[in-house]
Amino acid sequence: MEKSYDPKQVETRWYRTWSERGYFHASAAANGSPYVIVIPPPNITGSLHMGHALNNTIQDILIRWRRMQGLNTLWVPGTDHAGIATQNVVEKQLLAEGSSRDKLGRDRFVQRVWEWKAQSGGTIIEQLKRLGSSCDWDRLRFTMDEGLSKAVREVFVRLHEDGLIYRGKRLINWCPRCLTALSDIEVEHADTAGKLYHIRYPLADDPATHLTVATTRPETMLGDTGVAVHPEDPRYNRFIGKSVALPLTRRRIPVVGDSILVDREFGTGAVKITPAHDFNDFEAGLRHNLPRLAIFDQHARMDAAGLRDAQVNEAIREHLTSQPVQKARALVVEALEKGGFLAKVEDHAMALGKCYRCKTVVEPYLSPQWFVKIRPLADPAIKAVESGQIRLVPEQWTNNYLGWMRDIKDWCISRQIWWGHQIPAWYCKHCNEDAILQTGSRSYSIASEAKPWVGRQAPSHCPDCGHSDPMIQDPDVLDTWFSSALWPFSTLGWPEKTPDLQRYYPTSTLVTGFDILFFWVARMIMMGLKFTGKVPFRDVYIHALVRDAEGQKMSKSKGNVIDPLAVMDKYGTDALRFTLAAMASPGRDIKLSEERIEGYRNFANKLWNAARFILMNLEGSRAEAPLAERPIVDRWVMSRLHRCIGDVNRSLEAYRFDEAANTVYHFTWHEYCDWYLELAKPALAEKDSVRAAHARATLVESFETVLRLLHPFMPFITEEIWQAIPHTGESIMVMPYPSQNTVFVREDIEREIEGSLKVIAGIREIRGLQAIAPSKELSVTVATPTQAIEQSLRPHHGLIASLARAGTLTIGTDIKHPASAATTSLVFPGGSIVEVGVDLAGLIDVGKEKARIEKRLKELAAHMEQDEKKLSKPDFVAKVPPDVLKKTQARHEECKAEHDKLTGELRRLREMAGGSA
Repeated sequence: MEKSYDPKQVETRWYRTWSERGYFHASAAANGSPYVIVIPPPNITGSLHMGHALNNTIQDILIRWRRMQGLNTLWVPGTDHAGIATQNVVEKQLLAEGSSRDKLGRDRFVQRVWEWKAQSGGTIIEQLKRLGSSCDWDRLRFTMDEGLSKAVREVFVRLHEDGLIYRGKRLINWCPRCLTALSDIEVEHADTAGKLYHIRYPLADDPATHLTVATTRPETMLGDTGVAVHPEDPRYNRFIGKSVALPLTRRRIPVVGDSILVDREFGTGAVKITPAHDFNDFEAGLRHNLPRLAIFDQHARMDAAGLRDAQVNEAIREHLTSQPVQKARALVVEALEKGGFLAKVEDHAMALGKCYRCKTVVEPYLSPQWFVKIRPLADPAIKAVESGQIRLVPEQWTNNYLGWMRDIKDWCISRQIWWGHQIPAWYCKHCNEDAILQTGSRSYSIASEAKPWVGRQAPSHCPDCGHSDPMIQDPDVLDTWFSSALWPFSTLGWPEKTPDLQRYYPTSTLVTGFDILFFWVARMIMMGLKFTGKVPFRDVYIHALVRDAEGQKMSKSKGNVIDPLAVMDKYGTDALRFTLAAMASPGRDIKLSEERIEGYRNFANKLWNAARFILMNLEGSRAEAPLAERPIVDRWVMSRLHRCIGDVNRSLEAYRFDEAANTVYHFTWHEYCDWYLELAKPALAEKDSVRAAHARATLVESFETVLRLLHPFMPFITEEIWQAIPHTGESIMVMPYPSQNTVFVREDIEREIEGSLKVIAGIREIRGLQAIAPSKELSVTVATPTQAIEQSLRPHHGLIASLARAGTLTIGTDIKHPASAATTSLVFPGGSIVEVGVDLAGLIDVGKEKARIEKRLKELAAHMEQDEKKLSKPDFVAKVPPDVLKKTQARHEECKAEHDKLTGELRRLREMAGGSA
């Protein structure tokens, strides 16, 4: 083995080898219970970020672990066509070329997107391979490939046949720049400083009396069709049933009682109702049968026809026509003020929704769209989680899921873009002559009253009138989440009854972020139950976000993004993977720093150096004796190893990746490398002895097991080392995962050896504290409180003396430490105190040591005083970030502990020198 580990020389080579040997490939005909994961398909526009790295590391740990356990594992990879995101990328390219999608036309534009996908859409896949993802790449799917497109059409048609898909004019999220409907998840909300406008609405039959409404959007008041008050509000309930004269218009609108819409404590307690421009108002309009007056067009500009329908006064209508929202707002506020209708304006914080792609402010917009009638699909999906058929991990997400599902609204599935699954609905020009408007050579606007024909393929003639003219296909495409909702079964070949579908469905585990629990996970459950009669997966593991070290969300604008590709290049892929696993605590965001990744790179180096040590000490025979016949230190390490194996497997079963990683890390570094390799050295020094043969056998057996235990977390370095040490088999990746042998777990042996290790650690602590050179032998005394503890230490006298470099070592219940000894107290099981002493006579210069300690005590006192001043200030404790407060408190405690220890040591030195304490 090379002196140091170089990930760049290893990772590409082993990933290629695994892939070429077909280790990632699953066979439906193979033995073993199936264990299946479908990847959350990344967008084809995407590049690997830390969220991807965490998500796919967790999936790969699960797949490698289950594969090594002998299960028939399948990890289905794929990508999502990402309708709006991908269309925007290509539109930007066309803009740079002086062209546009409208100039190309629909067919040529879609072809251009396919060309872009062929050139750039696979970037994320290659990056996932770089991460070590052991997906079955032979089964790579794309949400718009032929098989998935067939599944999408089949689902749409069946839902329509069952009366669960309909087309209607409703209020939706609308991007005025992308000119399409958006799902809720495609709207990003950001807090912004706004205004709250108080507007007087005079009563129609008593203009001297008015209702004052409060609104953040005064420009929409021109489309008001009602005013709501709480029916139990004594200030206003007498006005219910009356009408108000809507300012700046010639209309009268009713006052209605509505306990759902009105919060008596907010604003004035009277609420304007604009059903065509607000979601809550839309629902209120349905409850009170109010008309909808749309005053904005699709570009979020004031619409001339809409203003006419709203009977806006001609004087202001002329100025408002074609004005964008902000300009219209200013004009309306100015007119209200002139007319004496504006009571007051006050500052008001509000959440503003923006398009997640282009950051344009999203408008509620009334337009014809396709919807899924969701309640009949939601009820079985609720029962699946309530009954335990599907388990959400951590469990805290169950109530979130159930709450959202119980209050679910119909799903708008149509998008006004060109890239995506075009809706399989057609219209006859003859039957819908007044409802279809041609807007281009091959583009149409289709009114909500047009009657569609839905089918799996284009009809040859109109089924109603029999006319053979080509029917017009609906220009809209389906929401990207529609095809994604079919992912677990469509990727396995549905609607055909393929061997893969029969063998691998339902899948086993879904790994995802909480942000798409409702928009993707819930919809997969609904569609899976509807079209297969089975849940799509058994467990849903929901991981948290990866943030920066201070807990801030990573963003380019903040400059705090940690690029996974960059840190993989710098520290190695295994270091990044292990970091993410070790920090993946349920329900807690990961606060990531490069220092943590560097720390686990050091762990990889520790593993490498342990392997080199073992290889350098394998000259000679290896005993094949049963473990029970080997020396106690060998039995100790195997006991600790099998205890670790049990803990790791239990943690992985419970999706506690952090516990599993930290358990194997602690054993490997602090017990195996720090202790067992040291404990084995005396035996290894006796090269031709039976003891040495036992040690070599145990070294190889235990280390090979450690490598297999670590492989799902750190696949590359474990394979490289495994190939270098004695082993059987072709690759660690297809070897059995370690399982606990409880016969090997011996608590009595662990207790006995750990007592000796405590004594060695105590001696080393004194050596370090007194700055005694490692080469100098020590005179050590160990005072035990009971004969039982003395008897447990005596058999390991030689081991303790060797590892502590003690020239003389005395153990007993009647030990008296020399006056010149430095001592430390060790707590043994049951609370017994063992005192270890090291005679310092002739080893240290008392004067110099006193001076060193006194200097350090002054430094500690200064640090403590500084921290105490900070912590005593209420402002500091209240205002400082929690992480900073915690660090300050921890530093103060560390300084205090060191100060107390050194004070005791100084007192002892003074006594040694004959001075007073």
